[in-house]
Amino acid sequence: MNTSVPSVRMRVPMAIRVVLRLVRHEVRLLHSLVLWIARRRQGAALGELFPSARGSGALMFGLGFVCVVETVMLSMLLAPWPTVHLVMLVVDVYTVFFVIGLYAASVVRPHVLESDAVRVRYAGHVDLRIPLERIAGARRELMLTHPKAEGVLNIAVAGQTSVTIELAEPLTYPPLFGRAREVRTVRVNADAPAAFVRAVNDAVTRARGDSPYAGAGPER
Repeated sequence: MNTSVPSVRMRVPMAIRVVLRLVRHEVRLLHSLVLWIARRRQGAALGELFPSARGSGALMFGLGFVCVVETVMLSMLLAPWPTVHLVMLVVDVYTVFFVIGLYAASVVRPHVLESDAVRVRYAGHVDLRIPLERIAGARRELMLTHPKAEGVLNIAVAGQTSVTIELAEPLTYPPLFGRAREVRTVRVNADAPAAFVRAVNDAVTRARGDSPYAGAGPER
């Protein structure tokens, strides 16, 4: 019996979903560039904004500068081969666009404290909505290393996180690549971590009036 046909049929929808995710990601980067140029931020009408891109600026612009230098050098080296030169030029220009787009998305897509949830975001590929009733508590916690741990989502900016959000029950996180997984702890970075923690905890306290999680504390 040939068992490869069902396997192929399962992989095709998965491949389509991955392609659609990549397309949405590229659209977000392009939209973020437009908002960045217009000096606007996405989500301002939804709630209170908490930026998190301050630590990534130098790193992103340094990487962008390296990409530009590489583009110029390769253009000079590949000039005798027009076809190869054109292909590499397109790739290099796209790389520069991608790097600038990532930084723009980090700036214009900050964390958002909505009336009933916290949306933690990073660039164009992370946008996790956490309902307030599922949050056990938030605390300020600076971490520079993030070893892999079951049920922990680390959304680091320039290699660091400054806020830890503990959940009262697992929440499903769908990454850009790979399978969705359940998380109980979310670590993020914020330019003003103390203000972000205070605002989240105050919102959680207000939401606990009729919440089934009232009195729940972070699990250790």
